[in-house]
Formats: sequence, structure tokens, C-alpha cells
Amino acid sequence: MSVSSITQNIYTVITLINMILAISVIFIERRNVGVTWAWLMVFLFFPVGGFIIYLIFGQNLSRLKIYKDKKWSRKLHQQMTDHQKKEFRQHRIEYNDPSMSSYEDLIYMNLSSAKALFTQDNSVQVFKDGNEKFYSLYEDIRTAKTHVHLMYYIINDDSTGRRLLELLREKAEQGVEVRFLYDPIGSHRLSTRVFQPLIRAGGQVAAFFPSKVPYLNFRVNYRNHRKLAIIDGEIGYIGGINVGDEYLGLVPKFGYWRDTHLRMTGSAVRMMQGHFIRDWNTASKRQLVETEFFLPPVRDEEKGGIGVQIVASGPDQSYEHIRNAYIKMIHRARESVWIQTPYFVPDESLINAIQTAALSGVNVKMIIPAIADHQMVYWATHSYVGDLLPLGVECYLYENGFLHAKTLIIDGKVASVGTANFDIRSFKLNFEINAFLYDREIVKQLEQNYLRDIEHSRLWTYEEYLKRPWMHRLRESVTRLLSPIL
Repeated sequence: MSVSSITQNIYTVITLINMILAISVIFIERRNVGVTWAWLMVFLFFPVGGFIIYLIFGQNLSRLKIYKDKKWSRKLHQQMTDHQKKEFRQHRIEYNDPSMSSYEDLIYMNLSSAKALFTQDNSVQVFKDGNEKFYSLYEDIRTAKTHVHLMYYIINDDSTGRRLLELLREKAEQGVEVRFLYDPIGSHRLSTRVFQPLIRAGGQVAAFFPSKVPYLNFRVNYRNHRKLAIIDGEIGYIGGINVGDEYLGLVPKFGYWRDTHLRMTGSAVRMMQGHFIRDWNTASKRQLVETEFFLPPVRDEEKGGIGVQIVASGPDQSYEHIRNAYIKMIHRARESVWIQTPYFVPDESLINAIQTAALSGVNVKMIIPAIADHQMVYWATHSYVGDLLPLGVECYLYENGFLHAKTLIIDGKVASVGTANFDIRSFKLNFEINAFLYDREIVKQLEQNYLRDIEHSRLWTYEEYLKRPWMHRLRESVTRLLSPIL
């Protein structure tokens, strides 16, 4: 057999594999139409390597059992969810803030869809940057008595990362149980050697979805973007700030890093702890932890009065819980919708919700960064914002450094703060976690921060947008086509 015929046979086999994958994407896997077309274009233009690209970036995790929870744990959580749903249906929920009853449909949706229990015994502290967050976190870690659980998308081998790891090493030597979970894609520049002092001191470290083959990770497209810290099961941190010098404004390229992070006490911390343990047990199969051991009762002196739901979403789930909650919030808004996000690449349903709110007379504001950290997402963001400007949506470009906050506020009463951006990646591909806050006082603090951010921003008008150079238009068009898989 000649070389040419062998080559032809190999090409035929690869083409058949591409056809099978194309049929799978169209008829078997229930994907978004835009994502389906994007993969079909990959198979069309890359007939030889398309199936390899698909294996690395295109797996649908919703069909796989990523989390192997114990039967009793699943049953207990389901019983708690069913019990609270029954209380809602029978109108037995008494709100600390009576005005929150107007948003009961949102609360119930998060409960029934994401199994996000509604708790009202929480206290919440808002941090507007990494300096505030890490000062508080370090103090809480120093006073930890039983355990410290940390989960971050990014940890850098810089002064901030080393300082945190050194503090964790000290606590581990004192007998405190330390567990650190990180994402190997987000932290790809990090050498695992930096964890060795912590591990030698008795701390435990795990990577979420690590590569089983050197330099080849078939789950590279699915990232754990969650950022959690739980101390003694009583104090919890959630928000957008990772571990690195840039998050403290120490990197000249970005300057001041504006972000939003929360510190909580109360029953919401138990919900955060549960999500950490599920992720930890998935990543660290040899060092499993029991859920009930790390869920101490909430002490009376720690109880506050703020309503909170902790909503998690990920590619392993059939529904996009955080995206659906965003849409529900926007539809419920009667007065205002205020958005902060570094990346705005919405799907059709979300952008339609924002457009509908604007056309209904709701005051819609949006703050995005004036500078880019990811060029393709930056230009795609401009493309989608351009769809909103002619409808009266106020878009501000933050100029006092880099804006990384992921915040949604409606009517000055309800807000969401967490890790999820307003983009398809956060909704469909990443593991994310957000806190939904039902309290006018804490939301007022978020509004005040938002208004201060506007003072450091420039209004981006529709007239200015129409005058953008043709090269900007081209970049927007190209990146928008790729938005389903950015």
C-alpha cells in the first residue's frame, strides 16, 4: 500500500470521526444553538484536528457525575430543601425585612432550582478591594482554632501568595487543619513546589481537575472560578478577589484593583462550607472529609438579621442557576438595575432581559473597565454594550485602575455578589458561586460604592460608540462570533 493511500485512509477515518462528533453535538448533546454552531464551524474548518480540539474543550460535563456525594448527605440536603419549600408554599416564612416578601419568587426559584437555602441569621461586611479583604482574612486565619478551608481560582507565587501560604503553614504547625484547593488552569504559572512547606507542616493541598497527562488536560475548558474562605465553620469569605499582588493594586499594569468581596457569619457560612467540601472531595479523593464535622451550630452572638442565599452553578448541572437568577432579578426590577462586571458577553436571554428593563423605564446602569486584561473578551464586551446604548442604558468606563467586581443590584433592595461575570463562560463553563443578599442596609452600602465608582468613571455615549474606528468594529465583529466559546 502506497504512502498516499495510507494518508488518504487516515484522513477518511478522521473525517468520519468529525462527522460522528458533529452528529453527537447536533442530535445527542442538548447544547445552546450558538455553541452548537460554533463547534460545527470548528469541525468544518479543522477537519483533521477538530476532534482533538473537541476532546480538550468541548466535553459536556452535565452528563457526568462529577460529585459523588454520600447518599445520606444528598438525602439530608433534599429534606431541608423540601421542608423550606413547603414553608414558602404555606406562607410561613417571616422576613426580618418585610419588604423582601416582594422578592419571594426569586428566593423560591433559587431554592427549588439550585437548592439554595434561605437563611436570615447572617451578618455581612463589604470589602471594596484586596487590601481590606486580606487584612481581615489574615486576622481571622491567625485566630483560627480548628480549621481553615480556602478555595481560589488563582494563587500567584508573589509576595501576596507567599505571605498567605506562610501564614497557613504556621497554623498547620499549630495543629489547625488547613486545606487549600486551587484551579490548575487559573494558577498555571504556579509551581506546586510553593505548597511543599505547607504540606510538610501537615496542611493539605489539592488541584481541581488536574491534568492526568503532562501538558494535556481534557477538562481545560472547565475551570473552578470559585473563591471561598471558611474559618472554623463560623466565618466565610466570598467574592471576586483571588490571591496575588495585582489584587492589592501592586501591579503597575492595572494599578488600583477595584473588586467586591464579602465576609459573613451565620448560617450562610454553613452553605459555603458545604460547597467547599463537595469541591474538595471531588479534587482530593484520598483525603475525604465528612460534611457534618465541619458544620458547627451558629452561636447566638454571631447571628445577624440579613437574608442570604448561596447559589452555586457549574457545567455539571443541567440549569444555569446564577444566570437564571440574574435574569429573574432583572425581570423583577421596577426602579433600577445596576451592573458591575469586567466581562459582558451575555447570551440572548440575558441581554433581552436588560433591553426589556430599559424599554420599561427601569434605570439601567453598567460599569465596565476602561482597560483590558483579556483582549478578545474586551472587544466582545464592547460589541454587546453597543446593543444597549441606544436604549438609554448608561454605560460607564471605570478609569481609576481595573474594575473586577461582579455585582448586580436591583431596586436598592436585593443584590448579588460573587464570582460569576456577565458572560457565557461564567454561566456555562465555569464552576461559580454567588451570594444573593436580601437586605436594604447592606445593599445601600453596595449602592454607595457603586456611586463612588461612577465618580471615577467616564460615561460612554452612543454617539461616541458610533464614531469608533473601523478596526474596533472589526475586532468586535470577530470576537462576537466566537463569544459562545470565549
